[in-house]
Amino acid sequence: MKAVWQEPAKVGRRQVAAYIRKEFGTKRAKIFRQQVDETIKMLICNPYIGKVDPLFDGYSATYRSVVINGLNKMVYRVEGDIVYIVDFWDTRREPRN
Repeated sequence: MKAVWQEPAKVGRRQVAAYIRKEFGTKRAKIFRQQVDETIKMLICNPYIGKVDPLFDGYSATYRSVVINGLNKMVYRVEGDIVYIVDFWDTRREPRN
């Protein structure tokens, strides 16, 4: 099993880390990046630990998510032996947006 980052997820991770760095400092941004890395390691070992995300009902693939720091969730899907990291979602954001 391996993880593959899709472009929106790469951008989302950078944006979240930049926001955290600006608002809370470099140390907290580093902790966020470490939390993401640890979560991905867990997903590689057990890709179905995330909940099926109801925001993505109706899509052909099943999308799952895991909450990273209480305010952001990482959205992913599993295909064969690959975990695709799809995007980051701010849990404070209105789902329709």
